[in-house]
Amino acid sequence: MNEASASKLSFDDEMMWLHLADGRILGVPLNYFPRLHNATPEQRNNYIFSGGGQGLHWEALDEDISVEHLLMGHRDTTVKRMA
Repeated sequence: MNEASASKLSFDDEMMWLHLADGRILGVPLNYFPRLHNATPEQRNNYIFSGGGQGLHWEALDEDISVEHLLMGHRDTTVKRMA
């Protein structure tokens, strides 16, 4: 089985849009990732694909996101949420 890889990333005010190499597009709420949600548009757009598109990395925001984990519906696990 081939692992999903990202080919493009875009944002609007509330969502991150991940375009996959196989043609799928995944919308992820920015509030799933507080560092991205609180970042400026310029900071959000300053990313690189890592691992041949299997990861997303924002150096200035200290944020790394796995494409596989996004597809499984995972949120940021480094931030504690109130119950």
